[in-house]
Amino acid sequence: MKKLMIMGAGIYQVPLIKKAKEMGIYTIAVSIPGNYPGFALADKVCYENTVDYERVLQVAKEEKIDGIVTAGTDVAVITIGKVCDELGLTGLSFEAAQIASNKILMKKKYEEYGVRTARFREVSFEDDLYAKTEGLNFPLIFKAIDTSGSRGIIRVNSREEFEEARSIVKASTRNDFFIIEEFIEGEEFGAQAFVYRGEVKFILPHGDYVFHGDTGVPIGHFAPYQLGEEIIADAKQQLELAIRAMGLDNCAINADFILKDGKTYVLELGGRSGATCLAELVSIYYGYDYYEKLILAALGEDVDFPQEQAVPNASMLLRSDRDGVIREIRNENKPDEDIYEIQFDHGVGDHVKKFHVGPHRIGHVIAKGETLEAAVEKLNEALGRIHIVVE
Repeated sequence: MKKLMIMGAGIYQVPLIKKAKEMGIYTIAVSIPGNYPGFALADKVCYENTVDYERVLQVAKEEKIDGIVTAGTDVAVITIGKVCDELGLTGLSFEAAQIASNKILMKKKYEEYGVRTARFREVSFEDDLYAKTEGLNFPLIFKAIDTSGSRGIIRVNSREEFEEARSIVKASTRNDFFIIEEFIEGEEFGAQAFVYRGEVKFILPHGDYVFHGDTGVPIGHFAPYQLGEEIIADAKQQLELAIRAMGLDNCAINADFILKDGKTYVLELGGRSGATCLAELVSIYYGYDYYEKLILAALGEDVDFPQEQAVPNASMLLRSDRDGVIREIRNENKPDEDIYEIQFDHGVGDHVKKFHVGPHRIGHVIAKGETLEAAVEKLNEALGRIHIVVE
Protein backbone atom coordinates (compact mmCIF):
# COMPACT_ATOMS: atom_id res chain seq x y z
CA MET A 1 0.00 0.00 0.00
CA LYS A 2 1.29 3.44 -0.96
CA LYS A 3 1.92 5.91 1.85
CA LEU A 4 1.04 9.57 1.37
CA MET A 5 2.07 12.29 3.81
CA ILE A 6 -0.47 15.13 3.82
CA MET A 7 0.76 18.41 5.26
CA GLY A 8 -1.94 19.89 7.44
CA ALA A 9 -5.25 18.52 8.73
CA GLY A 10 -7.45 21.57 8.28
CA ILE A 11 -10.52 22.13 6.15
CA TYR A 12 -8.50 22.44 2.93
CA GLN A 13 -6.63 19.17 3.50
CA VAL A 14 -9.73 17.11 4.36
CA PRO A 15 -10.64 16.44 0.69
CA LEU A 16 -7.08 15.20 0.06
CA ILE A 17 -7.29 12.79 2.98
CA LYS A 18 -10.71 11.52 1.95
CA LYS A 19 -9.74 11.03 -1.70
CA ALA A 20 -6.46 9.27 -0.83
CA LYS A 21 -8.32 6.83 1.41
CA GLU A 22 -10.86 6.19 -1.37
CA MET A 23 -7.90 5.36 -3.62
CA GLY A 24 -6.61 2.79 -1.12
CA ILE A 25 -3.66 4.93 -0.04
CA TYR A 26 -2.38 5.02 3.56
CA THR A 27 -2.61 8.60 4.80
CA ILE A 28 -0.35 10.34 7.32
CA ALA A 29 -1.58 13.78 8.40
CA VAL A 30 1.07 16.13 9.79
CA SER A 31 -0.03 19.07 11.92
CA ILE A 32 0.42 20.75 15.27
CA PRO A 33 -2.22 19.70 17.82
CA GLY A 34 -5.55 21.48 17.49
CA ASN A 35 -9.18 21.11 16.58
CA TYR A 36 -8.51 20.01 13.01
CA PRO A 37 -11.07 17.82 11.20
CA GLY A 38 -8.45 15.83 9.29
CA PHE A 39 -7.20 14.09 12.43
CA ALA A 40 -10.29 11.90 12.62
CA LEU A 41 -9.96 10.85 8.97
CA ALA A 42 -6.27 10.05 8.48
CA ASP A 43 -4.82 6.58 9.05
CA LYS A 44 -2.07 8.11 11.16
CA VAL A 45 -1.46 11.52 12.73
CA CYS A 46 1.96 13.03 13.37
CA TYR A 47 1.78 16.00 15.72
CA GLU A 48 4.60 18.01 14.19
CA ASN A 49 4.87 21.59 12.99
CA THR A 50 4.62 21.55 9.19
CA VAL A 51 7.30 24.26 8.92
CA ASP A 52 9.87 22.14 10.81
CA TYR A 53 11.25 20.49 7.70
CA GLU A 54 14.10 18.67 9.41
CA ARG A 55 11.74 16.96 11.86
CA VAL A 56 9.16 16.21 9.17
CA LEU A 57 11.93 14.80 6.97
CA GLN A 58 12.93 12.47 9.78
CA VAL A 59 9.35 11.27 10.15
CA ALA A 60 9.04 10.83 6.37
CA LYS A 61 12.15 8.63 6.36
CA GLU A 62 10.86 6.56 9.27
CA GLU A 63 7.48 6.08 7.61
CA LYS A 64 9.04 5.34 4.19
CA ILE A 65 6.50 7.54 2.44
CA ASP A 66 5.85 7.43 -1.31
CA GLY A 67 4.67 11.00 -1.66
CA ILE A 68 3.99 14.28 0.12
CA VAL A 69 1.37 16.91 -0.73
CA THR A 70 -0.83 19.71 0.60
CA ALA A 71 -3.68 21.89 -0.62
CA GLY A 72 -4.81 25.42 0.10
CA THR A 73 -1.86 26.61 2.20
CA ASP A 74 1.65 27.94 1.59
CA VAL A 75 2.87 27.20 5.12
CA ALA A 76 4.14 23.67 4.41
CA VAL A 77 5.50 24.21 0.89
CA ILE A 78 9.14 24.59 1.95
CA THR A 79 8.92 21.36 3.93
CA ILE A 80 7.47 19.57 0.91
CA GLY A 81 10.38 20.79 -1.21
CA LYS A 82 12.92 19.62 1.36
CA VAL A 83 11.39 16.16 1.69
CA CYS A 84 11.06 15.74 -2.09
CA ASP A 85 14.72 16.67 -2.64
CA GLU A 86 16.06 14.47 0.15
CA LEU A 87 13.94 11.40 -0.62
CA GLY A 88 13.80 11.74 -4.40
CA LEU A 89 10.01 12.17 -4.41
CA THR A 90 7.95 13.95 -7.03
CA GLY A 91 7.24 17.56 -6.14
CA LEU A 92 8.65 21.04 -6.33
CA SER A 93 12.30 21.49 -5.35
CA PHE A 94 13.50 22.94 -2.06
CA GLU A 95 14.91 25.96 -3.91
CA ALA A 96 11.67 26.62 -5.79
CA ALA A 97 9.67 26.12 -2.60
CA GLN A 98 11.76 28.74 -0.82
CA ILE A 99 11.13 31.22 -3.63
CA ALA A 100 7.40 30.44 -3.64
CA SER A 101 7.24 31.01 0.12
CA ASN A 102 9.19 34.26 0.21
CA LYS A 103 7.68 37.26 -1.51
CA ILE A 104 11.01 39.12 -1.74
CA LEU A 105 12.81 36.22 -3.43
CA MET A 106 9.80 35.86 -5.72
CA LYS A 107 9.77 39.52 -6.71
CA LYS A 108 13.51 39.52 -7.37
CA LYS A 109 13.07 36.55 -9.70
CA TYR A 110 10.27 38.37 -11.46
CA GLU A 111 12.54 41.36 -12.03
CA GLU A 112 15.34 39.12 -13.28
CA TYR A 113 13.11 37.32 -15.79
CA GLY A 114 11.08 40.32 -16.90
CA VAL A 115 7.76 39.27 -15.39
CA ARG A 116 5.29 42.17 -15.35
CA THR A 117 4.81 43.04 -11.68
CA ALA A 118 4.52 45.98 -9.27
CA ARG A 119 7.56 48.02 -8.25
CA PHE A 120 8.74 47.12 -4.74
CA ARG A 121 11.24 47.69 -1.93
CA GLU A 122 12.76 45.29 0.61
CA VAL A 123 12.49 46.93 4.03
CA SER A 124 13.62 46.04 7.55
CA PHE A 125 11.50 46.95 10.55
CA GLU A 126 14.20 49.41 11.65
CA ASP A 127 14.43 51.26 8.34
CA ASP A 128 13.30 54.83 7.72
CA LEU A 129 10.09 54.15 5.80
CA TYR A 130 9.99 57.68 4.40
CA ALA A 131 13.37 57.19 2.76
CA LYS A 132 12.71 53.61 1.69
CA THR A 133 9.48 54.45 -0.12
CA GLU A 134 10.89 57.46 -1.95
CA GLY A 135 9.89 57.14 -5.60
CA LEU A 136 6.99 54.75 -5.00
CA ASN A 137 3.46 55.96 -5.66
CA PHE A 138 0.57 55.66 -3.20
CA PRO A 139 -1.39 53.58 -2.43
CA LEU A 140 1.15 51.02 -1.22
CA ILE A 141 0.90 47.47 0.08
CA PHE A 142 2.91 46.36 3.12
CA LYS A 143 3.45 42.57 3.02
CA ALA A 144 4.93 40.01 5.34
CA ILE A 145 7.05 37.77 3.14
CA ASP A 146 6.20 34.44 4.79
CA THR A 147 2.43 34.35 5.30
CA SER A 148 -0.60 33.11 3.38
CA GLY A 149 -4.33 33.72 3.51
CA SER A 150 -3.85 37.54 3.27
CA ARG A 151 -2.39 37.70 6.79
CA GLY A 152 0.22 40.39 7.38
CA ILE A 153 -0.81 42.28 4.24
CA ILE A 154 -2.26 45.78 4.50
CA ARG A 155 -2.99 48.65 2.13
CA VAL A 156 -1.42 51.98 3.02
CA ASN A 157 -2.85 55.16 1.55
CA SER A 158 -0.59 57.78 3.14
CA ARG A 159 2.53 58.21 5.27
CA GLU A 160 0.33 58.77 8.31
CA GLU A 161 -0.55 55.06 8.19
CA PHE A 162 3.06 53.82 8.11
CA GLU A 163 3.51 53.01 11.78
CA GLU A 164 0.23 51.14 12.21
CA ALA A 165 0.89 49.14 9.07
CA ARG A 166 4.43 48.31 10.18
CA SER A 167 3.07 47.01 13.51
CA ILE A 168 0.49 44.81 11.79
CA VAL A 169 3.08 43.24 9.51
CA LYS A 170 5.57 42.76 12.34
CA ALA A 171 2.98 40.86 14.38
CA SER A 172 2.38 38.48 11.47
CA THR A 173 5.91 37.47 10.46
CA ARG A 174 8.87 35.50 11.76
CA ASN A 175 11.30 37.67 9.80
CA ASP A 176 12.89 41.02 10.58
CA PHE A 177 12.13 42.47 7.15
CA PHE A 178 9.16 42.77 4.81
CA ILE A 179 8.16 44.09 1.41
CA ILE A 180 6.52 47.32 0.29
CA GLU A 181 5.13 47.52 -3.21
CA GLU A 182 2.96 49.82 -5.23
CA PHE A 183 -0.72 48.93 -5.20
CA ILE A 184 -1.87 48.48 -8.77
CA GLU A 185 -5.39 49.78 -9.20
CA GLY A 186 -7.23 47.28 -11.35
CA GLU A 187 -9.32 44.12 -11.44
CA GLU A 188 -8.13 41.21 -9.34
CA PHE A 189 -8.30 37.75 -10.83
CA GLY A 190 -6.34 34.54 -10.67
CA ALA A 191 -5.51 31.23 -12.30
CA GLN A 192 -5.08 27.61 -11.34
CA ALA A 193 -2.44 25.64 -13.20
CA PHE A 194 -0.30 22.53 -12.97
CA VAL A 195 3.28 22.02 -14.11
CA TYR A 196 4.50 18.43 -14.36
CA ARG A 197 7.78 17.06 -15.65
CA GLY A 198 8.66 20.41 -17.13
CA GLU A 199 5.37 20.96 -18.95
CA VAL A 200 2.54 23.32 -18.04
CA LYS A 201 -0.44 20.95 -18.24
CA PHE A 202 -3.25 23.48 -17.99
CA ILE A 203 -3.93 27.10 -17.11
CA LEU A 204 -7.45 28.00 -15.97
CA PRO A 205 -8.05 31.73 -15.41
CA HIS A 206 -10.81 32.48 -12.90
CA GLY A 207 -12.60 35.50 -11.55
CA ASP A 208 -12.41 36.41 -7.88
CA TYR A 209 -15.03 37.73 -5.49
CA VAL A 210 -13.04 39.93 -3.12
CA PHE A 211 -13.72 41.16 0.41
CA HIS A 212 -12.11 44.57 0.88
CA GLY A 213 -10.71 45.03 4.39
CA ASP A 214 -7.14 46.10 5.02
CA THR A 215 -6.45 44.53 1.63
CA GLY A 216 -8.38 42.41 -0.82
CA VAL A 217 -9.22 38.92 0.48
CA PRO A 218 -10.74 36.36 -1.91
CA ILE A 219 -14.10 35.08 -0.65
CA GLY A 220 -15.17 33.22 -3.77
CA HIS A 221 -14.32 32.44 -7.36
CA PHE A 222 -15.92 31.74 -10.70
CA ALA A 223 -15.04 30.27 -14.07
CA PRO A 224 -14.88 30.89 -16.91
CA TYR A 225 -13.35 34.33 -16.52
CA GLN A 226 -14.81 36.22 -19.44
CA LEU A 227 -12.03 38.27 -20.98
CA GLY A 228 -10.89 38.94 -24.50
CA GLU A 229 -8.62 36.40 -26.16
CA GLU A 230 -5.67 38.81 -26.21
CA ILE A 231 -5.96 39.48 -22.46
CA ILE A 232 -6.17 35.77 -21.62
CA ALA A 233 -3.20 35.05 -23.88
CA ASP A 234 -1.21 37.79 -22.11
CA ALA A 235 -2.15 36.37 -18.69
CA LYS A 236 -1.02 32.89 -19.71
CA GLN A 237 2.24 34.25 -21.09
CA GLN A 238 3.00 36.10 -17.84
CA LEU A 239 2.12 33.02 -15.80
CA GLU A 240 4.39 30.73 -17.80
CA LEU A 241 7.20 33.29 -17.50
CA ALA A 242 6.69 33.49 -13.72
CA ILE A 243 6.71 29.68 -13.43
CA ARG A 244 10.07 29.56 -15.23
CA ALA A 245 11.43 32.45 -13.15
CA MET A 246 10.62 30.61 -9.92
CA GLY A 247 11.78 27.19 -11.15
CA LEU A 248 8.45 25.57 -10.31
CA ASP A 249 7.86 22.00 -11.48
CA ASN A 250 5.82 18.95 -10.44
CA CYS A 251 3.29 21.00 -8.49
CA ALA A 252 0.00 22.81 -8.61
CA ILE A 253 0.07 26.56 -9.14
CA ASN A 254 -2.12 29.18 -7.49
CA ALA A 255 -1.66 32.53 -9.22
CA ASP A 256 -2.88 36.00 -8.23
CA PHE A 257 -3.08 38.74 -10.86
CA ILE A 258 -4.20 42.33 -11.36
CA LEU A 259 -5.60 43.45 -14.71
CA LYS A 260 -4.81 47.06 -15.56
CA ASP A 261 -5.19 48.74 -18.95
CA GLY A 262 -5.56 45.36 -20.65
CA LYS A 263 -2.29 44.04 -19.20
CA THR A 264 -1.80 41.34 -16.59
CA TYR A 265 0.45 42.08 -13.61
CA VAL A 266 1.63 39.11 -11.56
CA LEU A 267 1.13 39.59 -7.82
CA GLU A 268 2.41 36.21 -6.68
CA LEU A 269 2.40 32.48 -7.33
CA GLY A 270 1.99 29.68 -4.81
CA GLY A 271 3.41 26.22 -5.41
CA ARG A 272 0.17 24.47 -4.39
CA SER A 273 -3.50 24.36 -5.28
CA GLY A 274 -5.64 27.31 -4.28
CA ALA A 275 -7.94 27.59 -1.29
CA THR A 276 -11.49 28.99 -1.21
CA CYS A 277 -13.01 26.20 -3.35
CA LEU A 278 -10.44 26.54 -6.14
CA ALA A 279 -9.63 22.83 -6.33
CA GLU A 280 -13.37 22.22 -6.64
CA LEU A 281 -13.56 24.90 -9.35
CA VAL A 282 -11.00 22.96 -11.42
CA SER A 283 -12.80 19.65 -10.78
CA ILE A 284 -16.19 20.96 -11.88
CA TYR A 285 -14.87 22.92 -14.85
CA TYR A 286 -12.87 20.08 -16.40
CA GLY A 287 -14.94 17.16 -15.14
CA TYR A 288 -12.35 15.24 -13.15
CA ASP A 289 -11.38 15.04 -9.48
CA TYR A 290 -8.52 17.51 -9.10
CA TYR A 291 -7.63 16.13 -5.67
CA GLU A 292 -7.02 12.76 -7.30
CA LYS A 293 -4.68 14.42 -9.81
CA LEU A 294 -2.76 16.13 -6.98
CA ILE A 295 -2.33 12.79 -5.22
CA LEU A 296 -1.27 10.85 -8.33
CA ALA A 297 1.28 13.53 -9.24
CA ALA A 298 2.73 13.50 -5.70
CA LEU A 299 3.16 9.73 -6.05
CA GLY A 300 5.02 10.19 -9.34
CA GLU A 301 2.35 8.52 -11.49
CA ASP A 302 1.59 9.40 -15.08
CA VAL A 303 -1.15 12.03 -14.90
CA ASP A 304 -3.26 13.55 -17.62
CA PHE A 305 -5.31 16.73 -17.30
CA PRO A 306 -8.04 16.52 -19.97
CA GLN A 307 -9.69 19.77 -21.01
CA GLU A 308 -12.54 18.41 -23.10
CA GLN A 309 -15.33 20.15 -21.19
CA ALA A 310 -15.90 23.50 -19.52
CA VAL A 311 -18.66 23.59 -16.91
CA PRO A 312 -19.28 27.11 -15.51
CA ASN A 313 -19.29 27.31 -11.72
CA ALA A 314 -19.11 29.81 -8.88
CA SER A 315 -18.42 29.65 -5.14
CA MET A 316 -18.68 31.82 -2.06
CA LEU A 317 -17.49 31.54 1.53
CA LEU A 318 -20.01 31.74 4.37
CA ARG A 319 -18.87 34.48 6.75
CA SER A 320 -19.84 36.36 9.90
CA ASP A 321 -19.97 40.14 10.23
CA ARG A 322 -19.16 39.94 13.96
CA ASP A 323 -17.25 37.98 16.59
CA GLY A 324 -19.53 35.71 18.53
CA VAL A 325 -21.13 32.32 19.00
CA ILE A 326 -23.28 30.61 16.38
CA ARG A 327 -26.82 30.42 17.79
CA GLU A 328 -28.61 29.08 14.73
CA ILE A 329 -27.87 27.58 11.31
CA ARG A 330 -30.78 27.07 8.91
CA ASN A 331 -30.24 25.65 5.43
CA GLU A 332 -33.49 25.86 3.51
CA ASN A 333 -32.05 24.60 0.23
CA LYS A 334 -33.60 21.50 -1.29
CA PRO A 335 -31.55 18.94 -3.25
CA ASP A 336 -30.52 20.47 -6.57
CA GLU A 337 -28.12 18.99 -9.11
CA ASP A 338 -26.73 22.48 -9.78
CA ILE A 339 -25.87 23.07 -6.12
CA TYR A 340 -22.56 21.24 -6.10
CA GLU A 341 -21.82 21.56 -2.38
CA ILE A 342 -22.93 23.32 0.78
CA GLN A 343 -20.49 22.87 3.61
CA PHE A 344 -20.51 24.17 7.18
CA ASP A 345 -17.17 24.19 9.00
CA HIS A 346 -18.79 25.11 12.32
CA GLY A 347 -21.95 24.22 14.21
CA VAL A 348 -24.28 25.79 16.74
CA GLY A 349 -22.33 26.73 19.86
CA ASP A 350 -19.05 27.31 18.06
CA HIS A 351 -17.24 30.61 18.45
CA VAL A 352 -16.45 32.38 15.17
CA LYS A 353 -14.64 35.56 14.23
CA LYS A 354 -15.74 38.53 12.20
CA PHE A 355 -14.43 37.83 8.72
CA HIS A 356 -11.07 39.43 8.03
CA VAL A 357 -8.91 36.69 6.44
CA GLY A 358 -9.61 33.35 4.79
CA PRO A 359 -9.37 31.13 7.92
CA HIS A 360 -12.31 33.04 9.45
CA ARG A 361 -14.69 31.23 7.09
CA ILE A 362 -17.80 29.46 8.43
CA GLY A 363 -18.30 27.30 5.36
CA HIS A 364 -18.92 27.55 1.63
CA VAL A 365 -21.42 27.15 -1.18
CA ILE A 366 -20.55 25.99 -4.71
CA ALA A 367 -22.96 26.05 -7.65
CA LYS A 368 -22.74 25.23 -11.35
CA GLY A 369 -24.84 25.84 -14.45
CA GLU A 370 -25.00 25.66 -18.22
CA THR A 371 -23.78 29.25 -18.36
CA LEU A 372 -21.80 31.38 -15.93
CA GLU A 373 -24.85 33.58 -15.44
CA ALA A 374 -26.92 30.53 -14.48
CA ALA A 375 -24.22 29.31 -12.07
CA VAL A 376 -24.00 32.71 -10.36
CA GLU A 377 -27.79 32.94 -10.12
CA LYS A 378 -27.95 29.48 -8.56
CA LEU A 379 -25.18 30.44 -6.12
CA ASN A 380 -27.02 33.56 -5.01
CA GLU A 381 -30.30 31.63 -4.63
CA ALA A 382 -28.55 29.03 -2.44
CA LEU A 383 -26.86 31.68 -0.32
CA GLY A 384 -30.22 33.39 0.22
CA ARG A 385 -31.66 30.21 1.70
CA ILE A 386 -28.93 29.88 4.32
CA HIS A 387 -29.43 31.71 7.63
CA ILE A 388 -26.68 31.87 10.24
CA VAL A 389 -27.23 33.76 13.50
CA VAL A 390 -24.11 34.86 15.40
CA GLU A 391 -24.43 36.65 18.75
